Amino acid sequence: MVMVGGPGHMGPTATQASAAAGLPFAGVPSELQEGAEKLLSLEPDHPEPRVNFDPVTERAEGGRGRPFGLRDMLMPHRWGIAAALLMLCAETVAMLAGPVLVQQGIDRGIVAGDRYTLNMVVLVFGGVVAASIVLSHVRQRLNGRISEQMMYDLRLRLFSHYQRLSLDWYTTAKSGVLLSRMTSDVEYVALLVNEGFVNLLIQVLTVGVVTVVLFTYDPVLAVVLLVGIVPPLTALTLWFRTRSEAGYSEIRDRIADVLADLSENLAGIRVIAATGRRAANVLRHRKVTARYRDANLSMSKAQAIYGPGTEAIGIAAQGLVLAVGGTMVLRGSLEIGVLAAFVLFVTQFFAPIQQLAQLYSTYQQGQSGLRKISQVLATQPTVRQRVDAIELPPIEGHIRLEGVSFAYDDEAATSGENGDGTDGTTKVPAGHFGASFDPMAMPEGLGNGTRIGHGGTTDGDEPFEDDPPEVLSGVSLEIRPGETFALVGPTGAGKSTIAKLIIRFYDPTEGRVTIDGWDLRDITLASLRNQLGVVPQEPFLFHGTIRDNVAFGLRHRGGTSAGEQLDADIDAALDLVGLRRLIDSLPDGADTQVHERGVSLSAGERQLLALARAFVARPRVIVLDEATSSVDLSTEAEIEGALDLLLEGRTAVLIAHRLATAMRADRIAVIDEGGVVELGTHDELVALGGRYAQMYATWVSHAGEGRRDDS
Repeated sequence: MVMVGGPGHMGPTATQASAAAGLPFAGVPSELQEGAEKLLSLEPDHPEPRVNFDPVTERAEGGRGRPFGLRDMLMPHRWGIAAALLMLCAETVAMLAGPVLVQQGIDRGIVAGDRYTLNMVVLVFGGVVAASIVLSHVRQRLNGRISEQMMYDLRLRLFSHYQRLSLDWYTTAKSGVLLSRMTSDVEYVALLVNEGFVNLLIQVLTVGVVTVVLFTYDPVLAVVLLVGIVPPLTALTLWFRTRSEAGYSEIRDRIADVLADLSENLAGIRVIAATGRRAANVLRHRKVTARYRDANLSMSKAQAIYGPGTEAIGIAAQGLVLAVGGTMVLRGSLEIGVLAAFVLFVTQFFAPIQQLAQLYSTYQQGQSGLRKISQVLATQPTVRQRVDAIELPPIEGHIRLEGVSFAYDDEAATSGENGDGTDGTTKVPAGHFGASFDPMAMPEGLGNGTRIGHGGTTDGDEPFEDDPPEVLSGVSLEIRPGETFALVGPTGAGKSTIAKLIIRFYDPTEGRVTIDGWDLRDITLASLRNQLGVVPQEPFLFHGTIRDNVAFGLRHRGGTSAGEQLDADIDAALDLVGLRRLIDSLPDGADTQVHERGVSLSAGERQLLALARAFVARPRVIVLDEATSSVDLSTEAEIEGALDLLLEGRTAVLIAHRLATAMRADRIAVIDEGGVVELGTHDELVALGGRYAQMYATWVSHAGEGRRDDS
């Protein structure tokens, strides 16, 4: 691979190292390419899905005003469900016709010696079986289609709600828990709808119809059966219901813990390997997995009691019916065919009850998963678009902060339930950020339930203060159109918070933020973000091609002609930021696949791609974290050259960790203790002799020591 940094760049880039090791850049290995192309040729055409994403929660939820539940899933498909229920009733009647036909065959055919009647009963029996098979086939196909459409809608609803939620929620939620809501919880709901719910209806309907038939055949024998069997069966069922409700909720929480721990370990595998934590993390994961195993074992014990218990009661019921019914036959008060039908009906009475153990397990798992999903859907974003929000017209980039105060709301950032009321999360003052401002990724330690407070961390058991401290207090700033404005200050001073308020990742608790006189809370989020650009310190690259990553978020804005123009803009942007040599060296150029998170690229290459993404978006306002703090000198020169082109004619807000970056700005604000302590140009602040001057003097002295060491 060709180095982006040029001859002065020491050592290979990540791209070069991967190539030298014989690793593909990304995509399909050459030996599998032919097979992959054959599979793709067999793939049917899929129409573009219709996406109607509404950032306004009230409209997206349809003004429901109540928790999401099965009713919300079933109502859009009510006519199909009604047809399936009718077929279910017909199928149940056909299934229960068997014992009646057996009774008729015995009493009117075998006992009476009437061969014609016996043959007719056999033919009718065969017809009933055939009808039952056809009804079952049609019903299962209809049920499958309805349930898959419901799961498709549920996944889209949940994913759309994830997109609608504010960033503070993600700082407290474990990524593995969020994945479990989209995967295992949805799968259990699918199992409930597709199998458990239907089968539960079949069994309940069967028990109800059989009970009526038993009383029709012989009321005395039916009363003996119900009085002797129903009380212990009811007691056992109520016990299992109580045990399973708590047990399956515990299982859902424990599988969420397993996925959360797995996700955290996969994301941090490099740190784990570098610090020699592999054995310790295996031990920790073993404990997490053991808790999941123990939760399942506890429910298995309950099922081992309920299943055999109902089976034993069923066998006792058959013995009781044979004893009492046989006596009645010997006395001549009951026909032998009626007794045979009664015994068969008793079997059909207890077979559904014995299956209710597994069906009730499915029901409880599905209800538990649906309850977890409902808790997520009930969470409201803290940054909400108003119903009457208006489109922001083209802006010049005049930004004002007017008396802005801000404190992180740990209550608003926490939602859901995880057995202990936390949904796998812990309370965090949502949005606490250190010196690195990266809106595309959560701060270190967050996203895994870690609690981070203002000025320090706490473990998962220590309570926070009732009133979280203000990060910003009465801040007023004005950033002029086309001005490059730098924010400097110590870690935790509030630099990143100001930037996030400008982008409206958060809303101020007091005061307001305006762009060209428009209060950010009065305009739509999309019209605001379309005119803002963000370049984080550690850019995030998605799975896909380089071209797709540069055009991320822009493909949906136009048709074919717009797409062709966008491709031309991408190529121009790659040239401007100095990535042409890298692109030309790749096997498919800009259409080359990159690895997840762009790990096959060096830090400098990823940063240049982020700048190219900002070039293509053509924002009027750009918020830029220090882009050169983690690259070598030659790559830094490439990035700074691209930055000069990117910032030209645009309003820019720089979060500066190096004074060399701050010195390039038109004006500098020193942020500390929740406010602006100094404001002016570089020369003015140095002449002022305040905090900036002290920082500058320290930086100059360190730079001088570095030059002496080099010499």
